[in-house]
Amino acid sequence: MTEHFFASCPRGLEPVLGQELSGLGADAVQTADAGVAFQGNFALAMRANLESRVASRVLWQVDTGSYRTEQDIYDAARKLPWSRWMQAQQTLRVETRANRCPLQSLDFVTLRVKDAICDHFRDKTGQRPSVDTRDPDVRVHAFLTESAYFLYLDTSGEALFKRGTRIESGQAPLKKNLAAGILKLAGWQPGLPLLDPFCGAGTFLLEAAEQSLDRAPGLGRAFGFERLSGWDLSSWPKIRSEAEARAHSPRPLPIWGYDLKGEALDTARANLGAAGLADSVQLKQVNVLESTAPAPAGLIVTNPPYGVRMGEQAALAELYPRLGDVLKQRFAGWTAYFFTADMQLPKLIRLKTSRRTPLFNGALECRLFEIKVIAGSNR
Repeated sequence: MTEHFFASCPRGLEPVLGQELSGLGADAVQTADAGVAFQGNFALAMRANLESRVASRVLWQVDTGSYRTEQDIYDAARKLPWSRWMQAQQTLRVETRANRCPLQSLDFVTLRVKDAICDHFRDKTGQRPSVDTRDPDVRVHAFLTESAYFLYLDTSGEALFKRGTRIESGQAPLKKNLAAGILKLAGWQPGLPLLDPFCGAGTFLLEAAEQSLDRAPGLGRAFGFERLSGWDLSSWPKIRSEAEARAHSPRPLPIWGYDLKGEALDTARANLGAAGLADSVQLKQVNVLESTAPAPAGLIVTNPPYGVRMGEQAALAELYPRLGDVLKQRFAGWTAYFFTADMQLPKLIRLKTSRRTPLFNGALECRLFEIKVIAGSNR
């Protein structure tokens, strides 16, 4: 049977996610704000959860319609066969998001959807599920537009960027699906030399190493669909075993991480070790201004320091021009991608930017700046 799904993602990565889902066999792929709608069967949804590097969640659409009041949404939700999808003994969480919704309180909408599910169970079984906002068995998502509602069951459970391997996050961590999308936008492919000169906790390095070894990102975790009663799990063992069989053993890779701070490298080393990749990535404590290219050509992909306080901004205003000189002198033939919320970076680094891609890190608006490094003047 063909079902309707919606995969959410960081804003700005919708086209990347759409391409990824099409490659997995999704039909009727349509990008939207912060996600992609698509169609397929249960096996496709399980494969998307296991294989997608860019999605945050995969939601199964169980109902949609028009509404005017909260009561309309309650009435629609109460008619759905919740007892076919979950048990009264399981715990529940409802989340509501909206775009141009005329209703006054989304919290009240959330409460009414929860009431509708509990009332359905009370009518059917005399029992009702309890609410668990931290680690529920089943997650329900409501999304409201100006006149339409959509109700979804979450097939992912925990967000997909929580992949079960990373143990320490550092000071300003990137989510792994955002890092994966940035690598895709940069055109990085396994085997192409990659350097992160401000590697921090090592998110770009981890993501690139796992891709190089063809590890499905979801192999180390469980999923929400495994807890749903009406979900067809017959093809799941095969889907999972095929992904396990194609993963390669760890080996040294042309991936390097630099950082000035020893504690940052300790975090990256711990994270790589937890993933079994300690010997796959080369880490080095070095000031980026004293660094050299580890290969004749390749990609720099990094999330450089971002100054919030005045002192930090002054320090970066001094760092970036010197960094631009280092790139010209020692990284000719490389292409650099800087992911930052600092819109002044191209001006400060004094190198020509060939592409600027708007992205969001949570609610923070950022840019991915592309700089093709040419020896000598590139201003």
